[in-house]
Amino acid sequence: MAALALPVLAGLLYLALASAPQNHLIINGAALAAALLWAAFGQGPSTLASARIMCGLLLALLYIPLITGPDIIGVTRWLPVGPFMLNAGTLAFPALAVLSARDEQYAPAILLLALFAALLQPDAALGFAITFAAAGLHDVTKDWRIGLVTIIGFIASILMALRGELPPQPFVERVLIDALASMPAVASLLIISLVGSFCLILFGIHLPRRQRFALAGAMFGFVITAMMSNYPSILIGYGAAPILGFGLAFGLAVRRKKDLTI
Repeated sequence: MAALALPVLAGLLYLALASAPQNHLIINGAALAAALLWAAFGQGPSTLASARIMCGLLLALLYIPLITGPDIIGVTRWLPVGPFMLNAGTLAFPALAVLSARDEQYAPAILLLALFAALLQPDAALGFAITFAAAGLHDVTKDWRIGLVTIIGFIASILMALRGELPPQPFVERVLIDALASMPAVASLLIISLVGSFCLILFGIHLPRRQRFALAGAMFGFVITAMMSNYPSILIGYGAAPILGFGLAFGLAVRRKKDLTI
């Protein structure tokens, strides 16, 4: 749970010091509380069949924005939930990375379907998250099919980056860049919290190695894209979707030893 709490709490500190609207802090705080509850008491699918069903539902979340909108300058990557718009990629893909890594047979197909959704939206951050999740998974499995997904994902993500960028939203995108310019000490804390979270995902959460590496790769992809372009600064910026998404992924930790080999 520390892997989630560290960057989100550091982000809340930044939002408070940067005079962000109060509702930003309330929404992120509520999302963190909900995510921690799931991470603490949730239970991942106990069978491969149920995991595949959940993969299907998460993939559907990536495609729903293409049908429902909203469409902003040709970009459709948000789920309308009441007065909120949740980023579909940061909400669905962390858990999808964990579940696809568990499925040796269909992992390449699952990742390619997610990549196709990212290409249609388009969402370069999701594309790079998929690419680095595949790279992390390939590092463990050495599966040539996953290696091929990594190559395809990198090329597709470059194409997405050329046509899917939107103007930055305050406190959502460019958080590290803005913090470095105005509050270097807080920016350092944000960076340390993200690096710490990444290391905890790799070595500290209760998931099999291939799932940890896939999830860490997904996080790296989201973070590095946000540093290079106008994409959400996950966990440290305003936005409930990545907090809930990574909380869902952490809650999929298999708690029964016999399930670790499924």
